[in-house]
Amino acid sequence: MAAARFALIVALLWAVRAVGPVAAPAASPEPILNGEQSAAFRAWFARIVEEQVRQGPSPRWPHKDCAGLVRFAVNEALSSHDPAWLQASGVPNRYLPPELNLTPEQTRLRNSWKQTGSSERTPFVTAIELIQENCSFVSKDVNQALPGDLLFFDHGEDQHLMIWMGSFIAYHRGTATKNDNGLRSVSLDQLLHWKDARWQPRNENPNFIGIFRFSFLSR
Repeated sequence: MAAARFALIVALLWAVRAVGPVAAPAASPEPILNGEQSAAFRAWFARIVEEQVRQGPSPRWPHKDCAGLVRFAVNEALSSHDPAWLQASGVPNRYLPPELNLTPEQTRLRNSWKQTGSSERTPFVTAIELIQENCSFVSKDVNQALPGDLLFFDHGEDQHLMIWMGSFIAYHRGTATKNDNGLRSVSLDQLLHWKDARWQPRNENPNFIGIFRFSFLSR
């Protein structure tokens, strides 16, 4: 009996060796917003950015630069926009976009960004990490942009983001003084004819890398 049991154990061990080590469970796929949620996100994202330009920076926005504006607006757009949020954010309670109605899994997108060379997700990423790790390339043709898409400019040591708002482009220029909060809005025509050609969103401009879209959007 003992010999038979020993033989069974040996057979099982050889079977495990033949199959190889048990694979680790596959990582959960990143949550994606469906088409309706993506449209609602774009509307909220643009509305929040527009309010920063119109009213000035919210005290809830901690890092005042171009990437900080994007991170802040994404996290606020993914929030629950209840009366307490409206009061704290200063967004007027009129003509509001529909709620995203996120699933518990989708709420993990808030304050959660991929970093270069790391499997961890953190609340902070740089402008280039936003583009490289958290967005997908759309085109260098600005006619392909949708509200909430990002325009990415690379000047070697410095990178910069602008936000396509549909009827205009918004951005933070990275400096703030007592009389200048750093926020700007320009029309596409203004930017296309900007005196410093490095900032023109044209296909022939090597500093303009293109239009990018958040990877958690389905459209």
